[in-house]
Amino acid sequence: MTTLYDEIFRVALSLPAGLRAMLAEHLLKSLDSAQQAEIDALWAEEAERRIQEIEQGTVGLIRGEQVFQKLRSRGQ
Repeated sequence: MTTLYDEIFRVALSLPAGLRAMLAEHLLKSLDSAQQAEIDALWAEEAERRIQEIEQGTVGLIRGEQVFQKLRSRGQ
């Protein structure tokens, strides 16, 4: 590990439990936001792909009412 990492870790361990928990939460959230940005980008690509398929006529559209009706009939 790097010296900076070791120093940060040492200082973090010296914090009271409540502050360590807050720090851990903030660090985890920072990871989630990085992953969320990647997920958002992938969904945007998927949405664009689906829009192109609709515009090109390679897929058909189904009304939402029909989809929900079919799902309800499966549940019975």
